[in-house]
Amino acid sequence: VQLQASGGGLVQAGGSLRLSCQASGMTFNRYGLGWYRQAPGRAREWVAAISTGGATNYIDFVQGRFTISRDNSKNTVYLQMDSLQPEDTDRYYCSIEVAGRRYWGPGTQVTVSS
Repeated sequence: VQLQASGGGLVQAGGSLRLSCQASGMTFNRYGLGWYRQAPGRAREWVAAISTGGATNYIDFVQGRFTISRDNSKNTVYLQMDSLQPEDTDRYYCSIEVAGRRYWGPGTQVTVSS
C-alpha cells in the first residue's frame, strides 16, 4: 500500500488549498480514508474521514471550512481547505487502514501566513 499526498503550499489567511492523496496497492473503494495533521513536537491528530459510501466526519475546528471527498475512479481522496487560518499550519497526512494495519503517506506541508 502506498499513499502520495500533494497540494500543500504557502497561502495567506483566508485563502484556500486542495490537498490530494493518491493510493495504490489495494482496492481503493473498499476502504475509508482519513486526513491527519501534525506539527513538530506535537502528536498527530485526526482531521477528517470519509467512508466507503461517502459519509464524512470532521474534527470541530475544521467543520464548515474543510471538505473531504473521494474519487474512486482515480484512487484519490481530497481535502478542500477554505478560510484557512494560521492555526491550520501543519504537515497534513492521508491515511488508510488495510487488514488491521494503518498506512501513512509522507505528508504535505500547509503554511498559512497572517
